[in-house]
Amino acid sequence: MRTPLDIEQKDRIVYLTLNRPDVLNALNESLLLEIRDTLLRIQRDASVRGVIFTGAGERAFSAGADIQYLNQASVLQVRELAQLAISVNHLIENLGKVTLALINGFALGGGLELAESCMFRLAVPGAGLGHPEVRIGAVAGWGGTTRLPRLIGKSRATELLLTGKIIQAEEAEKIGLIHRVVPSEDLVCEGERFLNRILRNSPVAVHLTWQAIQRGQDVCLDESTRIGADSFGLVASTDDFREGTEAFLKKRSPTYKGR
Repeated sequence: MRTPLDIEQKDRIVYLTLNRPDVLNALNESLLLEIRDTLLRIQRDASVRGVIFTGAGERAFSAGADIQYLNQASVLQVRELAQLAISVNHLIENLGKVTLALINGFALGGGLELAESCMFRLAVPGAGLGHPEVRIGAVAGWGGTTRLPRLIGKSRATELLLTGKIIQAEEAEKIGLIHRVVPSEDLVCEGERFLNRILRNSPVAVHLTWQAIQRGQDVCLDESTRIGADSFGLVASTDDFREGTEAFLKKRSPTYKGR
């Protein structure tokens, strides 16, 4: 029996594949619960440094929420599904691991909102990305109205959210929604290389840098720089900081232990 989420671990990276290709990996309650429970286990696993999300099949990362379910669900059920999805996306964003979405096809609505929660996004040429929720009388209520403006700016985000326009990966790269367009046959390998360039660095420094970015984006400049300075001071108390600075002075490669 096929499970809605395929899980594989290679060394320090866990690969999570949304596995409902017959419905373009649409997100329903069972899949979201599987993602949530898996992420909670990963969060406690010190051996895991990175998480890669992708979609099964060649057509879609995820086409978003399961529309057939939404059409039949009650108002309360729709709200509960949104709350579950928001909790999953918040968990991704605050996982304490480096997260990467490999967008192998359509990433629409809730599927794009999941990808927007990741630190990084790579996509294949021609992949369609967008928030078409308004075109079916809905709202990007799983975090899209919050994260998309932060990623690409209010003006561009407003256009995408209010027109429901679907853009291709090449345009998404130009506006900063994704980091890179990668040929489909190279997507996984390039994703691994991309992630490993970050995993070579101090886990503590990576984590504190991401926290400073997240906490500092919605406060005034003075407060944001104070958050950065506090993070710099905190990281200076770690073994990784001593190892990194010593390795630099001695012109050798550092060996980080994440403490």
